[in-house]
Amino acid sequence: MLGNSETRYGSVAKTLHWLIALAIIALLVVGKYMHGLPNNDPDKFALYQLHKSFGISVLALSVVRVLWRLTNKVPPMPAAMPGWQKWAAHAGHLGLYALMIAIPLSGWAMVSASTLGIPTMLFGAVELPNLPIAPDRETHELFEETHELLGNLMILLLIGHVLAALKHHFIDRDTVLRRMLPFAKV
Repeated sequence: MLGNSETRYGSVAKTLHWLIALAIIALLVVGKYMHGLPNNDPDKFALYQLHKSFGISVLALSVVRVLWRLTNKVPPMPAAMPGWQKWAAHAGHLGLYALMIAIPLSGWAMVSASTLGIPTMLFGAVELPNLPIAPDRETHELFEETHELLGNLMILLLIGHVLAALKHHFIDRDTVLRRMLPFAKV
């Protein structure tokens, strides 16, 4: 089933969810790791280029995911779920979607504002053009701080998202988690 139904997400939504989730987790881990490497580390440049390539991939997949979500019904939350939890779920999802777009854009803006002039090569094959931002050290630093702050916020939202899914599965014993798992029966 490609599209969503009243009881579960379809294969398109699930595939986008898990591809983006795995890429974001990898980006966060690699981002924290590479940021701590000394500038003379021979792996640092390659990691930055890969990080940028996967970040732009997440941006593209996230745009597709948002469009898919806007054009496909979403399975309703359990009727017994308290209103504050439904509000928190909506706010959490909105925050995740916003960050899935804002983090790659802030990284792209950071690179575009860099005075180093190093091109971004997507997976070593295609040069990503800079955004129309004049190279400037202060602007670069502003976007760098923004990128890191948004990444840390993503970590917090992801932890909350995972904990909420586990709560639904193990404590509430409802279908909230199972309807997004690739092979689970709802």
